[in-house]
Amino acid sequence: MFLMAGIVLLTIIYMLAADALHDGSALPLKILGGKFQSTSDLCDLPTKTSGPLLQEAVEQCLQHQRALALNSLLNRSLLALLGLTVVAFAFGYAMAGRVLAPLGRITRTAQRVAGSDLHRRIELGGPDDELKELADTFDEMLDRLDRAFESQRRFVSNASHELRTPLAINRTLLEVQLADPDASPELAQLGKTLLATNERSEQLVEGLLLLARSENKVVDKKPVDLSEVASQAVDQTREEAHSKGVELRGIRQQVFVQGNGVLLERIALNLVQNAVRYNVPEDGWVEVATEPQPGCAVLVVANTGPVVPAYEVENLFEPFRRLRTERTGSDKGVGLGLSIVRSVVRAHDGTITAAPREGGGLVMRVVLPL
Repeated sequence: MFLMAGIVLLTIIYMLAADALHDGSALPLKILGGKFQSTSDLCDLPTKTSGPLLQEAVEQCLQHQRALALNSLLNRSLLALLGLTVVAFAFGYAMAGRVLAPLGRITRTAQRVAGSDLHRRIELGGPDDELKELADTFDEMLDRLDRAFESQRRFVSNASHELRTPLAINRTLLEVQLADPDASPELAQLGKTLLATNERSEQLVEGLLLLARSENKVVDKKPVDLSEVASQAVDQTREEAHSKGVELRGIRQQVFVQGNGVLLERIALNLVQNAVRYNVPEDGWVEVATEPQPGCAVLVVANTGPVVPAYEVENLFEPFRRLRTERTGSDKGVGLGLSIVRSVVRAHDGTITAAPREGGGLVMRVVLPL
């Protein structure tokens, strides 16, 4: 393109220079029968003078004509350069768009894949150049990713069946044994302990499966009222909060978001349950609020509770981690609540932040796009 533009510009300059030389080298006088007559409109030659004065006047006139011709050449060259610049930009833009079109196609496919649509492929045609090689490599990578995610989905489904079935059988057997009126107190106590352990194992399995499923993006989104989801979570936790002497309060404004209702309910339920369970022994409270903001919806769960150092807040989102403990070891849960919440929030393209309250407790803030 540079060579073509140079050739065109050289041709234009040659034509303009030829025209300027033709105008600048024309004689300003014409000799008629031993006399001369001025032919230049730019110079006023003395017709009755000869010798050195006439020669000097002719030289000055020629210099003046050359200066005007050079100025004309410069002005025309600048105009030609300006016009050629516009044409070059337009031509370069068109060529660049045509050259970069395959990259745009690759980018659009990658964006669709980022939305968990792993079935799309680029399938770029054309000559075997670097762009086609890149597209083919990208397609091969998508094939491998698709197979890996499909294998993961099958594993989660199989694990869900294989892990739930024996736990459900154990729970049934223990409940039947506990219903026996002739069972000894020691046996009944053992059955209750085993039943609590089995329930904890069921919660752990459910949490792990939900955590594995929520790592993917939510594709099938529907309008969900976030205030209704939060209210349902509050209702489900009310009995537990009442038994612990924790007050549930907060203003929940109606705001709709695009997402999966079951997973969004899990976000609110886990946050409210954690806020109730990790609270002060007396006069505790949990505030659950929803509010619309420009372009997003916000769910805020604040509570009273133990003082949480700011440097330990991020550790609470790690699986099987609790405050000041590396692994879970209490009867308050299985240590996956906040991990599941963060995974589900990310699957909905949202963000979650936690901040310590002055005096103890946390403020959990979930921001979801509308």
